Amino acid sequence: MYTLKKSLGQHFLRDENVVRRIISSLQEHPFNCLLEVGPGGGALTKHLLQIPGISFKAVELDDEKVAYLEHTYPAIKGRIIHDSILEISKPFDVPFTIVGNFPYNISSQILFKILQWKEDVEGMTGMFQKEVALRIAARPGSKTYGILSVLVQAFFDVEYLFEVHEQCFTPPPKVKSAVIRLLPCRQPVHIHNEKQFFVLVKTAFNQRRKTLRNAVRQLFSAEKLAMPVFDKRAEQLSVADFAELNRLLG
Repeated sequence: MYTLKKSLGQHFLRDENVVRRIISSLQEHPFNCLLEVGPGGGALTKHLLQIPGISFKAVELDDEKVAYLEHTYPAIKGRIIHDSILEISKPFDVPFTIVGNFPYNISSQILFKILQWKEDVEGMTGMFQKEVALRIAARPGSKTYGILSVLVQAFFDVEYLFEVHEQCFTPPPKVKSAVIRLLPCRQPVHIHNEKQFFVLVKTAFNQRRKTLRNAVRQLFSAEKLAMPVFDKRAEQLSVADFAELNRLLG
C-alpha cells in the first residue's frame, strides 16, 4: 500500500459515488487529451484510464505514489509526469482538459498554472477546499469575491457543481470540499494588457476595504482617479469593470 503525506496535502478520495459524479461531470464536455493532477491512490485514475480514444497523462510528485500507481495500474506506465504540477511545462502540444482532486495546500497556485496555459485548456473539473471553490465562483458584491474570482472569471466560466463530505476522504480533511468546472468564457472580455490586469486586480484587492482611489492610487494619474468609478471598492467591480480600468492604464 502507501502512506499519506501531510506535507503534500494528501487526502485521498474513497467514495465511489463521488468518483462517478466527477467522471460524469468531466465527460459532459468531450476532450481528446486529459491531464490528471495528483492521482494519489488512483481513485479517479482507474476510471480515467478506461476512457477510450484519448491521450492521458497524470502528474504526480510523490515517489511512493508513482510506484504504487505503476504497480496497481500497469496501463499508466509511461503516462506519469513525475514532478510537481507547478514545475512542469505544458503537457500537450494541442488543447487539453484537466481533472483532479487537487492538493489543497497548493490549489490556488494550481489555478494560476492553469491560467498560464489558458489558451490550450479546454476545461477543468476539480476538487477544491469549499472555501476556495466559493471564492473562485463568487460574484461581485459578495464577501468571498476577490483576486481569484476576477482572474479566473476573466478567462473561464465557473460552474459550482457539488459539495463533498469530509468522510468521503482518507484521512477526512478538517475542511469541507467542493467540485467546480471551468470552461473557456463564452463571452470573454477584452484584456488590454494581461500583465497589467493581474497587477491591477491584486493591488485593488490587497486593500479591499479602501476605495479604489486609495487602493490603486499609484497606478493611475490624478486626472483618471477623479472618475466616479474610483469611488467604489474592488469587490463592487465586475470583471468587465476591471477590464475597462485595465484599458485606462494604456
